[in-house]
Amino acid sequence: MADDGGFAATYYEEVRRSFRGYKRMADGAMAQLNDQEFFHTPDAESNSTAVVVKHIAGNLRSRWKDFLTTDGEKPDRDRDQEFLLTVADTRQDLMRRWEEGFQILFDTIASLTPEDFGRAVTIRNAPHTILQAMNRSLMHTAYHVGQILYLGKHLRGAEWQTLSIPRGKSAEFNAMKPEDRKVIAPNRP
Repeated sequence: MADDGGFAATYYEEVRRSFRGYKRMADGAMAQLNDQEFFHTPDAESNSTAVVVKHIAGNLRSRWKDFLTTDGEKPDRDRDQEFLLTVADTRQDLMRRWEEGFQILFDTIASLTPEDFGRAVTIRNAPHTILQAMNRSLMHTAYHVGQILYLGKHLRGAEWQTLSIPRGKSAEFNAMKPEDRKVIAPNRP
């Protein structure tokens, strides 16, 4: 795909912006959870927020580290272990890995050039265009962030502080000037 750089640069920025938004929402949800809620598993077939954080962190590190030069499924990744918590998986350590995974992602996106857009990358030995690989990662992350938000809202109940337009407030939100429409996540550092 030939590109004068405009589309590639615009796309990279949109992917970066979208990842930042999903991370901001997840961070806002997790800030509302105490440790018991963070590690709570609704049932044997579900994941806790802690497990989802561990999985996203592992996935982002694997997919985005050496993005252009190595397979997105790194040989040192044990995906199945991302769904099991050990005593070493403290909230502090999981959040450190979460931040590291996102930092690798953001650093990689910042390093991409318009010329890179036409390159192919591999994930599990299958070729992907940059567009496919980025979309795959973005959609995967969005899916799991939705799980974090759902768990948080379920666990906090009436104490949940909304991370988007509150129920019954759409008309009020729509009447605001666009520059005043930002929804601020509660307890955000």
